[in-house]
Amino acid sequence: MSVTGLAMNKENSSKLWKIIQEAGDYLQGEDSGLPENPKMLKKLIYCTGITTVLFIIIYLLMKFEYLNLRNIII
Repeated sequence: MSVTGLAMNKENSSKLWKIIQEAGDYLQGEDSGLPENPKMLKKLIYCTGITTVLFIIIYLLMKFEYLNLRNIII
């Protein structure tokens, strides 16, 4: 058992949680949370585009034998 496992028993765990809850009561303001518009479609399109370009580059390198994975592995 690790040192932290010895120190964090059920009693200490509940004391720590109580301290965290009390500290949270005094925090000012609000958590902004998630952005209103995370623009997930835009991120999906960028990710797909970058992956497609990389795939095409690797494919062409392998097709014209500039990159041979069989020689690299063996």
